[in-house]
Amino acid sequence: MATSDNKLADTDEKIFIGKGEETAWLTLALANRHGLVTGATGTGKTVSLQVMAEGFARAGVPVFAADIKGDLSGISEVGEAKDFILKRAKEMGLTFQPDQFSTVFWDVFGEQGHPVRATITEMGPLLLSRMLDLNDVQEGVLNVAFRVADENGLALIDMKDLRALLDAIAPDGSKKGADEGEDPLASIRKAAQSYGNVSKATVGTIQRQLLVLENQGGAKFFGEPALTLKDFMRTDRDGRGMVNILVADKLMQSPRLYATFLLGMLSELFEELPEAGDLPKPKLVFFFDEAHLLFNDAPKALMDKIEQVVRLIRSKGVGVYFVTQNPIDVPDKVLAQLGNRVQHALRAFTPRDQKAVAAAAQTFRPNPKLDTARVIMELAKGEALVSFLEGGGTPSMVERVMVRPPSARIGPITPEERKAIMDASPVKGKYDTAIDAESAYEIIQKRLSGAAAPAAGGGGGILGQIGAIAATIFGTKRGRLSTGQVIARNVTRSVTDKVVGGVVADLGKSVGGSVGGSIGRALVRGALGGILRR
Repeated sequence: MATSDNKLADTDEKIFIGKGEETAWLTLALANRHGLVTGATGTGKTVSLQVMAEGFARAGVPVFAADIKGDLSGISEVGEAKDFILKRAKEMGLTFQPDQFSTVFWDVFGEQGHPVRATITEMGPLLLSRMLDLNDVQEGVLNVAFRVADENGLALIDMKDLRALLDAIAPDGSKKGADEGEDPLASIRKAAQSYGNVSKATVGTIQRQLLVLENQGGAKFFGEPALTLKDFMRTDRDGRGMVNILVADKLMQSPRLYATFLLGMLSELFEELPEAGDLPKPKLVFFFDEAHLLFNDAPKALMDKIEQVVRLIRSKGVGVYFVTQNPIDVPDKVLAQLGNRVQHALRAFTPRDQKAVAAAAQTFRPNPKLDTARVIMELAKGEALVSFLEGGGTPSMVERVMVRPPSARIGPITPEERKAIMDASPVKGKYDTAIDAESAYEIIQKRLSGAAAPAAGGGGGILGQIGAIAATIFGTKRGRLSTGQVIARNVTRSVTDKVVGGVVADLGKSVGGSVGGSIGRALVRGALGGILRR
């Protein structure tokens, strides 16, 4: 189909991806139906990802993407009119227009981006069990630990909190009686045993797995201030979507930590965002690179939850795009949810490769003009087979296209350029300094040292004084948030330190087990074990 040059540009309704016999457009209103970018190493997946990210950003859609090799960081700098770029643009009938995009860098280790943290409580037992590679029995004990923490007002913020709690629920091997006066942690141990047998051997195994995770850098991930996901969903002063890049080169040395961390973020988006229905464009687009790591050896229970989140999160206005080498890396139930496809070249050197080529070809809507399986093996670098959703959400016939060149720089930026971007970041200073608030570890240590815990009051005491303040500031949502729920939510995140000042800060340091089960019953966990705070 002949298309004039001035029409080969992004519009308010669609993103121009590439051109062959037909022009490949990604419709913004259907972009939250998720997608898949696949292809062998060196075939152009990162460039396709950058082209898509640029298009979303121009449309005012915030983007989150993991940067495994550092190549995606170039999106923050003005593109360079290099010979191969100009040649590609000329072949497609385009005029190359350099551009750059507002970017925020994030890094779990806090070295090449703003630190990214989450609390243990927010991560939840299901994802933490995956991160620790626990078996069913060990996962069961971890669930008991979380239930005891929730019901006793023990905020699990960092790894020392979880270690202290695990020690507290383990059976006491001493000859003392179980009387609470002799054992300051008797009530915690009794609560744990009421949910089933908790053995010291199992607790010891979990503790050793925590040590492994700590050695991989997990200790830097857990803590406060915890990431507020609304900081991902920003636009710049020109109305363009911010591009959030997770620096993942070092994180990828711990694949399970990387995959579970991204899944945790996706889970929190799913729990926090309200239903949005069909929007003219997504609220956020999430690119999940090296997506096979998410599914490798995942237990069936977790796979079912992942499929549920992927299926339902589109109604929250979030588009998820998996980036991997082979389509067979993604389970069929998830693959069925990915309507927008970009397939770069695959090489069929082994039986598994041949199976991948056949599977990739079968996932496309056939085009009588193309032998899809043969073309997949013939694609040159920068070429792709594409099929995007159109009309009522049906996939278009597969087309062979040349992917347009990105407008921003292709390749990594320098350390000096990265520092300048971070210095001008809208979240500079917000996450850079860790906060060690009083939580489960300190509360348990106080009990062990014989410190008197304040008694739980009905309407008086510190809760009675703070309840009215908290209820006034946060209100209730259609009667769904009680004062205890409000307090529980904010003890977990420490956000209220900035809202109600020192009064609530003091509450966070004294609440401990004082509200006991009332806080615990207010903590409701969602599909992947994350806290529901709405």
